[in-house]
Amino acid sequence: MTDRLAELAAAGVAIWLDDLSRVRLSTGTLDQLRREQHVVGVTTNPTIFAKALSDADAYDGQVRDLATRGVSTEEAVRMLTAYDVRWACDVLRPAYDASDGVDGRVSLEVDPRLARETAKTIAEAKGLWWLIDRPNAFIKIPATEEGLPAITAALAAGISVNVTLIFSLDRYSQVMDAYLAGMEQAKANGHDLTNLASVASFFVSRFDTEIDKRLEKIGSDEAKALRGKGAVANARLAYERYSEVFAGPRWQALADAGAKPQRPLWASTSTKNPDYPDTLYVVDLIAPGVVNTMPEPVIHAWADHGETQADTVTGNYDDAKQVMADLARVGIDLDDVFDTLEREGVEKFSASWQELIDGVDASLKAAAKA
Repeated sequence: MTDRLAELAAAGVAIWLDDLSRVRLSTGTLDQLRREQHVVGVTTNPTIFAKALSDADAYDGQVRDLATRGVSTEEAVRMLTAYDVRWACDVLRPAYDASDGVDGRVSLEVDPRLARETAKTIAEAKGLWWLIDRPNAFIKIPATEEGLPAITAALAAGISVNVTLIFSLDRYSQVMDAYLAGMEQAKANGHDLTNLASVASFFVSRFDTEIDKRLEKIGSDEAKALRGKGAVANARLAYERYSEVFAGPRWQALADAGAKPQRPLWASTSTKNPDYPDTLYVVDLIAPGVVNTMPEPVIHAWADHGETQADTVTGNYDDAKQVMADLARVGIDLDDVFDTLEREGVEKFSASWQELIDGVDASLKAAAKA
């Protein structure tokens, strides 16, 4: 029987799971995915945790303890989510060890309400890193303008970082520069670069969702023919920039000191349009040294009918550039698209964070009365 996920991994794609919950940990399903489905990393976000804490009573014991201690709601949120991430880090430790620290990583995001506040983001990143206390953790920091110096500062302090909410190529270039600066400072600060890592999470399907809506509004045949093409084109061009930066002399000096490249991570890879193939954002983004973080249904879809091809990215740069040019020609304001996606991304995660806080607050109050 063909092991389609093994073929995908052999093509250079690290398979990560975009989900986490106490139930998934306690029932052993995460470990099963690691052992049987080649899952070597986990990403989380406020939406994932809001759902996890609202759907299960697996957190009740810890909530009672936190209520007894009288901790604040926000501190309880940190404790609950860090507990899950720490546990997941231990589950994925074999993948971390087997890959010399490249994979086996689990991400926890800073409070997204701090996305426009550099100093608070840095402080929160340090606090979460200390709280999780695992070498294979990632602290997620958004790629807002204010987040860029926080990325550099966190890396300089020896904290591994998952940079999230990247949509545009220009912002991606700034993210890579922030990474290089952080690693240079980490080296100057005496940190062992072999233990530091980072990924840059480039959001995919959200781009098509926003673009397609605008193309439908334009309504011409030429515009409609471009639906479902922008996200892959944008991501492919991001990989081109990655390949250029991590072949340059600035990077080589860090590599000589033991640093690992900041890998591109394809995020938001489930198709939102049912007319599109369910593995669209996997099959068209196969390239050496990338991460694809997938919801579990996408992992199972690939295991069932995914067709691994040799590198589907690097030979398609010209086509990708043509797609982006065509989008602009039919009237798509790409700068406005990128600004909208970043703003809405921060707003959606902030709303989920508030939902998480409200849910934990209600649980704490209920536990205190019990």
